[in-house]
Amino acid sequence: MIMPRGQQLLLPANPTFMLLTLLIALLLDMVQSMALFGNAAWTPDWVALLLLFWGVHQPLKVGVGVSFFLGLLTDVHQTSLLGQHALAYTVQGFLATMIHRRILWFDLPSQALQVFPVFLATHLLELAVRMGTGGLFPGWSMFISPLLQTLLWPVASVLLLAPQRRAPDPDKNRPL
Repeated sequence: MIMPRGQQLLLPANPTFMLLTLLIALLLDMVQSMALFGNAAWTPDWVALLLLFWGVHQPLKVGVGVSFFLGLLTDVHQTSLLGQHALAYTVQGFLATMIHRRILWFDLPSQALQVFPVFLATHLLELAVRMGTGGLFPGWSMFISPLLQTLLWPVASVLLLAPQRRAPDPDKNRPL
């Protein structure tokens, strides 16, 4: 793939690092649901954020299968309807692999605008499943969560791509 102008060439992503970040996101979601806010609808979904990030940047390694598995783990932890998060994360993983080439051409603020509809669709799908099974509407504050995830996208991109950035090469004879 031809790189956009000014974009730095990245090292391959370490699968151990990717797995570790996804586990940390799962633990953050677990701590967040047990902490002061409980299962507040407005809190960001860390697992969804990192699944979309790795689905965009590494679609062959983190795809629909990993999304489904982490969705089942999230359902078990939150004691929600089994498959609610799994379905939403699977659709999000599919959308990530579908648009990953397009998103990478944009700068970080534009990427955030591009991923906002994906985060919103994920939350609307979770809401549809919850409401379809007789659950209560969590309130309009649930639409703050996709906004927070969109605002966290550039921060997550800078932090998670930092280990892959190449050090400046002082050798003048090698172009890479």
